[in-house]
Amino acid sequence: MPGKNLTKIEAQTRQNVIGKVAYTVQVELSENGETFPSRTVIDFEAEAGASTFVDLIAPKVRSIQLNGQDLGTDCYRDSRIELSDLKAENHLEVVADCAYMHTGEGAHRFTDPADGLTYVYTQFEVPDARRVFACFEQPDLKATYQFNVSVPASWTVLSNMDTPEPESLKVERAGEEKKNLFRFAPTPLLSSYITALVAGPYHSVKSVLTSIDGRTIPLGVYCRQSLAKYLDADFVFEQTIAGFRFYESRFARPYPFSKYDQIFVPEYNAGAMENAGCITFRDEYIFRTKPSGAQLEQLTNTILHELAHMWFGDLVTMKWWDDLWLNESFAEFMSYWCMAEGTSFSDAWTGFTMRKVWGVNCDQLPTTHPIVAPITDLADVEVNFDGITYSKGACVLRQLVAYVGEQNFLVALHNYFAQHEYSNATLADFLGELEKTSERSLKDWSKVWLLQAGITQLESRIERDKDGKVSSFKILQSLPQEGTSLRPHATTVGAYDFDANGKLCLARRADVDVKGEVTAVPGLVGTKHDVYVLNDQDLAYAKIRFDKESWNLLHAHVGDFEDSLPRAVVMCAAWDMVRDGDLSASKYLEMALGALRHETNSSVLNGILRHIQGALIYYAADPASAHRLLAPALLALAEEAEPASDRQRQLVRAFLQVAGAKEAPEIERWYEEGKVFEGVSVDTDLRWDMIFALAANGQVSADMIRKMTESDDTITGRENAFLARAALPGRENKAQWAQRVLEDTSLTNGQIDALTAGIARSLWLQPADGADIIEPYFAALGDIWDQRTLHMAESLVGGLYPLALQSREGFDLVERTERWMTENPDADKALRRLVLEELDGARRSRHARTGK
Repeated sequence: MPGKNLTKIEAQTRQNVIGKVAYTVQVELSENGETFPSRTVIDFEAEAGASTFVDLIAPKVRSIQLNGQDLGTDCYRDSRIELSDLKAENHLEVVADCAYMHTGEGAHRFTDPADGLTYVYTQFEVPDARRVFACFEQPDLKATYQFNVSVPASWTVLSNMDTPEPESLKVERAGEEKKNLFRFAPTPLLSSYITALVAGPYHSVKSVLTSIDGRTIPLGVYCRQSLAKYLDADFVFEQTIAGFRFYESRFARPYPFSKYDQIFVPEYNAGAMENAGCITFRDEYIFRTKPSGAQLEQLTNTILHELAHMWFGDLVTMKWWDDLWLNESFAEFMSYWCMAEGTSFSDAWTGFTMRKVWGVNCDQLPTTHPIVAPITDLADVEVNFDGITYSKGACVLRQLVAYVGEQNFLVALHNYFAQHEYSNATLADFLGELEKTSERSLKDWSKVWLLQAGITQLESRIERDKDGKVSSFKILQSLPQEGTSLRPHATTVGAYDFDANGKLCLARRADVDVKGEVTAVPGLVGTKHDVYVLNDQDLAYAKIRFDKESWNLLHAHVGDFEDSLPRAVVMCAAWDMVRDGDLSASKYLEMALGALRHETNSSVLNGILRHIQGALIYYAADPASAHRLLAPALLALAEEAEPASDRQRQLVRAFLQVAGAKEAPEIERWYEEGKVFEGVSVDTDLRWDMIFALAANGQVSADMIRKMTESDDTITGRENAFLARAALPGRENKAQWAQRVLEDTSLTNGQIDALTAGIARSLWLQPADGADIIEPYFAALGDIWDQRTLHMAESLVGGLYPLALQSREGFDLVERTERWMTENPDADKALRRLVLEELDGARRSRHARTGK
């Protein structure tokens, strides 16, 4: 994205020039037009005589004045306003027309097809405040922001500060729409990326809580009017209040802002965003049908993740994006800690085991990076919102708490917040506080955990005497990839025996501090148990492998564990083996079906179901044979499940994901009759799942899709129709939709996600249909990166890559992708990184399917 990048060196240079900053921003938002008026006044201190620049992305700049002098508009070029001969105190005024976006970046405007109402929200992380107002777009130039927002009289406006009483604006011309002006109080010092404006006729539910300092904190939950009937505000408030209680007590620090609003918004790219006091969430978190336990756990995780950011990220903010991981890892770790100890989700760490797979997978990519990643520019930031930044970082913080002690960790946090409130800090500042309180050096720990990329492997090695008792128990640590070194791990080994009912129950557990290549476990010598599970409490961050005897038993009896956590640990290890080519997809599917017969934890159930779909679509050497095993087995499990249970619904939906032509007549009957079997509620979302399954098998007509869309004329329904049409088989259909995705820049982010999912939906069933999408994809990569916004480009590069075709019908994506890499050595480094990650997936798929 030429002209829109910012390097770390440029940011450091600008930070050395600029001092105190205050913004006054006025915008006029409406239902119509492609742009909106934006007027920014920046009062800032600077080094006298110096030069700098202000960031702005706008279709039209009307005027620029510095210290009373009209600069014209020629100084605005390449998305920057160049300023020279600065004074010690400066007054800059910029008037521009900024663009409404449909990409989920900047000011995103959306008209709800359900009722015609229009909504606007902003999303600024990483560099998109400059799409709404002129600013110094970098985290270490914190400032105060005073927003003035004019909107239609029927709208409300939310921002970082309490919403003021609106002022009625004078109607200038007859017939002109009535408008209100909202003048917000200035914010405390904030980074630009955590400011926010949300406007529209939102439905609201309000409450309050009392902070530990005695203040009354207003709480608000908001959504589109058409979703109001589905909004469970009580659940959101319950988790939010639990989070406030947990964090304020643990941090010994009151909530740092004046109110806390949570707004569910449409066509949102992320899960949520930690705008100070004004959190935005994707409104798919408002469930139109009864949510699963896994969905509620994920929503709770997101609520608590964003709340944790109010202290770590908003009150104290990173100086530059190379400490992004600390923000996200901290919030991820704290949210699971809070769930486990402060909410009803007491088994949250079990669900985290499945979440951790994201980090383990990312850490084995050729593009893996240290947790403290080198971020040289904004393009680096965008591609580092990954599993290393989130789930690996959270695992490492969990290890860190064990290393320094929980109380020392919390005292250090309190001191860190006090020392750096409303300012910026670095990892060194954070670690310094930990060293002070714990009186432990973190130099060596930081080197292996934070500054080195990759993951190590732990394997249990057991020797037994003639009576079957353990004579030697060792944990071997190895390096499956270059670039890392052996690490310390605080972990456990669980010894399990079958009880009278055939359940594997914990008999004893050994705590182990793994160091170096070989670690003895003397506490298990002399014992004799049916199976030994390394890392059974999932404390270590490592690839896990088991001794031969235990593995043989686990393969056949993983479903027999009394507790979900060791089963989750074993199944995640098995999935890792599939991806490495050490366990065939067919063997994994047999094992997973055994686990599913007994799994009760909703998040673990959900994770295993995702993995079995991946095994079938990407790793099965004989997909047809794997499908013949999997589809009827899932259907049988769904029929056997307790009627109306979470488990039953998840199994039905998973069956629909993998259904083939043989299953299509049964699904068509379900759709026509409106019933499946006892306990299954055939609601709108499940009917769409049936449509998707039928479409993928060529068993749905355009008229069926049209009628279904008419019965669900919502944004979800319209996007689902896109998905269904793109899922229909046929080379021509796939090629047409791929071409539209590549060329039609009017498509919204939600529509693109739906279309790419639809194109991919049936490729594993009819791989020959993908013949005409491969070459257009590779030919378009350069233009995608140059012409689309960062998020849209990333979605297209990953979403359209046809991984399911690898080693099917003679397709070799590995060869084609390697050729693109060779032919495009000068492509943007972030683009090459994304393509290289897709290449890794293709290589793993080819290895699993062919042994190559």
